[in-house]
Formats: sequence, C-alpha cells, structure tokens
Amino acid sequence: MSASIAVDQLAALIERDGPPVRPVDGVSFSIEPGETFAIVGESGCGKSMTALAMLRLLPEAGQITAGTVSVDGIDLMRLPEAAMRKVRGRRIAIIFQEPATSLNPVLTVGRQVCEVLERHMGLAGEAARRRALELLDSVGMPDAARRLDEYPFQLSGGLKQRVMIAIALAAEPELLIADEPTTALDVTIQAQVLDLLKRLQRQNRMSILLITHDLGVVAQMADRVAVMYAGNLVEVATREQFFRAPQHPYSRKLFESLPGAAKRGGELAVIEGQVPPLDGEFRGCRFADRCVHVWERCRVEIPAWTVLADGQRVRCHLREREAAADLDHSVVAVAPQGAPASIAEPLLAVRNLMVYFPIRRGLFKRTVGHVKAVDGLSLQLSAGRTLALVGESGCGKTTAGKAILQLLPEARGEVSFEGTRLDALGGNALRRRRADFQIVFQDPYASLNPRMRVSDILEEGVRALDAAGAQHADRMLRLLDQVGLARAARHSYPHEFSGGQRQRIAIARALAVRPKLIICDEPTSALDVSVQAQILNLLKQLQRDLGLAYLFITHNIAVVEYLAHEVAVMYLGRIVERGTVDAVLRTPRHPYTQALLSAVPTLDQAGERKIIRLRGELPSPADPPSGCHFHPRCPQAMAGCKLDYPEAIRLSEDHEVSCLLYRGQGR
Repeated sequence: MSASIAVDQLAALIERDGPPVRPVDGVSFSIEPGETFAIVGESGCGKSMTALAMLRLLPEAGQITAGTVSVDGIDLMRLPEAAMRKVRGRRIAIIFQEPATSLNPVLTVGRQVCEVLERHMGLAGEAARRRALELLDSVGMPDAARRLDEYPFQLSGGLKQRVMIAIALAAEPELLIADEPTTALDVTIQAQVLDLLKRLQRQNRMSILLITHDLGVVAQMADRVAVMYAGNLVEVATREQFFRAPQHPYSRKLFESLPGAAKRGGELAVIEGQVPPLDGEFRGCRFADRCVHVWERCRVEIPAWTVLADGQRVRCHLREREAAADLDHSVVAVAPQGAPASIAEPLLAVRNLMVYFPIRRGLFKRTVGHVKAVDGLSLQLSAGRTLALVGESGCGKTTAGKAILQLLPEARGEVSFEGTRLDALGGNALRRRRADFQIVFQDPYASLNPRMRVSDILEEGVRALDAAGAQHADRMLRLLDQVGLARAARHSYPHEFSGGQRQRIAIARALAVRPKLIICDEPTSALDVSVQAQILNLLKQLQRDLGLAYLFITHNIAVVEYLAHEVAVMYLGRIVERGTVDAVLRTPRHPYTQALLSAVPTLDQAGERKIIRLRGELPSPADPPSGCHFHPRCPQAMAGCKLDYPEAIRLSEDHEVSCLLYRGQGR
C-alpha cells in the first residue's frame, strides 16, 4: 500500500555551548504516492537534517521543537519510540550518503539484509536468506549468491550502495529517503543506481524523497523540486517549471554556477559569501546578504510564499511585485582558449608508466601476484595547458598522478619534465626538482595539518624546497591574495574554514614553491556547485596569469568541458582514447568512452537519452582480462579483442583511440 506524506512546519534544534543551532526551521511539503520529490541546496542548508528529523533520528543533542510529519494521517511525532521503530524501515526507509560508514563492517551482507526481514517481515532462517538473495538480485548485484557471505570491505563503492538499497527496500517501504545516493559513485554506476530506483518505484508505487546537489540527477529523477536555504524552503515547483524558469535568486545562482562547454573561456558565476549561521533569529530574507537583487524590505521582513500563475511557489519579495520571468538558459558563445605558443618539447612526457603493487600471502609474505594499477600509460602535457584524466574509480588515475610525481617506489617507466628524466633522479637531485611540480588532493581537510596555522602550512614548503625564498612573510601574503583569502586567514587553523576555503589553502600551498605543473586530484568533487565555481575560476585565472599546466584527475565531465584543453580516458590502468576536449567529448570513438558519456546526467532531459549499459563490474587489476581489457564488458567486442591489446590509432591530428574497430583507419 502506498501512502501520502505531509510535513508541516517541521522545526528542530541542536543544543551546544552557546545559542542552539536550528538546521530545520519551519519546513513544509507533501509527497504523493509514487512521486519523487527532490530537495536541493548547498551543504549546511539543512537537507539531511530534515530527513533525520522526519525519522526522529537526530543526534543526541537534537530535538524536534515544532511541526508534524503525517503518513496517511498518522503523526509520527506523537508516536512512542516503540511504535516509531516499526515505522523506520517498514513504512519509511533511508539510503544514507556514505554506505561505507552505514554498513556494519563485522556482519556479512546477507546478515544485514536478513535483520530487516526478520524484524519487519516475519521471515527467518532459510526463508529470510532466500528473500535476501532475491533482493540482491533485484538491485543488480552480480553473483548475488556469493556476495551474501561477503563483508562490506570486500565490495566496491557501487556494490556497497546496492546493498544499502537492498536493505532499504527489504520491507517494501512506502517512502524511500535517498540522501545523496550517488554522490560517491562514477557516472556509469550512478546511472545504474538511478535506473534501479526508478524501476523499483514503478513496481511498488513507492514515493521517493531525493536529497542532492546534482541538478543533472534532479532533472532525470524528480517530479517536483524544492530549493532549501538556511533551514527553510525558498522555492517549490514541478521539474518542468524549475528547469524552465527558476524564480528565486538563489535557485538562479545555482544554475549559473554550473560549468559546461558553453562557458569555456569565461568565468562561472559565483554566489558570494556563505550560508549564514543557523544559531540566530532571522529578521528578513535569509539570502539577503548574498543576493544581487537585495533591497531594504529584504532585510527587515521575512518573505511569505508567493504563488505564481502556474502554481510555482517562491519566498521572495521580488516576485511579489514582478511577474514570473523565464530563465534564459542560452549562453553567449565564448571562443575556446587558444593553444599556447609551440615549444620544442612538452613540459611533461610520460612513456610506458607502470605501477605494479605486489600481493603477498603466507607466513613468509611471499609475492604471489601483482595489482596492475597502472599498466603502460603514456601521455604528454604542454606548458599552460590542462589535460583531464577521466575514468571510473579503480582505473588507476590517482596512482598515475602520484607515480608521475615520483611518490611511489613501485613505479616504472619514463617520466620526463622539461627534458629531464625524473625517474633517473634520486636523493637531493629529485628533491631540488620537486618545486616544479605539486599536487592538490581531493580532500583538503585530510591533507592539511590540523595542528598548523595557515601561515605555517604555506611556509613549510617554501622553507623545504625554495632555498632562494627570502621574504617568506611577504610571499605568504601575496599567496593569500592570489587565491582570494583574507590576509588575516594566516593566523587561523584549517578547521576554522569552509570546504572551499580549505581547498584554496591547499592551492596556495601548492603555489608557494612556484611550480610549473600542478596535479589536481578531484579537487572539486566534494564541493557544492557554488564553491566549485569559485575554485574553477581560481584555477583558470592562475593558469592565465602564471602559465601553469594542470593534470586534472576527475570524473565530472562538465568540469572537463569547462576547464580542460585535452582529455585522456583511462580504463584499468591504460588510456583507451585521448585528444582535444571537442574531439573526444563530441565524437567519442572507443566503446568505453561512449558508455561513459552516455551515462552523464544532463539538465536537458526533454529527449529520452540512450544509456549504454555495460556488462558486469570493473575487472580486478590483479587479474586483468587478456587482450583489450574492456572486451568482457564491451557491446561491440570481436574475437580478436581477446588476443592482443590494440595499438593506439591516430584518427586525426587531435584524436587517437586504442580499439580494433578502427583498425586500418589511422593516419
């Protein structure tokens, strides 16, 4: 049986030293049976806290202070805890954002699914195990019978997420809360998970509350969309209304912050400032301090809901006095950045790079095999250019970046920088060259020393690598200016900054030794679109001003379209296709590249996109397939693909592919 869900004036607070935080402050919405209702907004706006409040799963210091959550007329806020336990999992289930921390590491997959079946469905023993197997099959788990007895650590990120979905769906809930269910997944796995949710929703007429900041996923999944800001909903519309003409200034800024090919060569719009702290009382519009349309009334009067002619609702004084306006999605075409002047040789040249990690077993830890993380990679990068390295998780992108910087002793192959073989250097000779190439890691919080102030973090590299680095204090202040941080920030610690500010500190640290090449390892993957826009603008400006070269490791194709000049597609340790961004992304030739691009969700979902489904999972790099590594999953595989790995075929001056389909077509 499906149910309608109504949330009315829900409010929650979290006690702490000082004023309490109010992450949910008067939120109201409803979800009809079989409907997908999406909530979007920046981190810190209260999206996840709204979901936890609905299920009464707030932290120990949290409490519901007002409002109702009704399921078919039954107010969940009035139920005793014993009755609420029967609701969680049975009537309302949740998929958490990070499956690795949500699954019990000491229980098998089958045991965790059976727990739900035993509690809510009355199944036990062999009956529960058979049903658990059916559930894992239904979510597309390969070799489900074997996976039942495996532990979470033995599964990839995509498989862990499927287990979470199976657990959530085990009791056939009426409402599924999906909190960023695909954030940590590659686009190919993301497409599979989203299709799975849609199929199960149709079968069970299940409602879905989708929490995400990915507008492409919203365009694909949602029936209605709500925009959340600082604990409040500020806009509610159907999917068609929202993507045709978002009405709140905050909603419009979210769209303008998105990268893409049309904006290449220009700067992305950014939302200045940050989400305001939620520990005080708001007297006016919560977005006023960041809004370009702010006027006096916005600061002294809280806007009420304005219902537009088509039923779209918005909290904005501007919309009370102006008719609804369409958002012009068209962007003035900007010419792609031109190539830099030709040079005698590339800044970076990598040839036949290999990183094999030994597999040791037994009492004496004998080597019984190798994990071939990088297996014969070759690439070139010129000064002032950006090469994007894309591919699924586990294909070896990050390992390749570390190996290029000579950070892995297992690395073999030629790595030349400005004509000097880095792989032939050692000791002090390599140490002296390290100032020329730096790395910015994916998680700035984990890569910054929490015990050091910003000034110490920036000076550390200068003192270690730049013997000529006199006037360290002046250099540090100029670095903060370059990355757009206040000079007073030098006295603070990393935990005192937002995610975007910490990433700016990491970039400043990389710049401190005046490098010529920076390897950027997923530097924006954990950031909201507004903060991502700031970082991308900064990287582009630094490249323009300082002539930096970037090796940009990512799986975000929109970022590649906006920032990169060239792109290399990596699969299981090898590059399968490379060329200019226009050549590879507009006319992909390798079947893997075609499948990868087909799975990318876009804002324009008017036409039903055709997603190329890949068979099975990414093979283990410890035992890669013979011949072309992609042939077991390739929809166009031929008999010859199993024999030898295909040579790179140059299709044009700016495009080459390693695939037997194009044998005889090279130039």
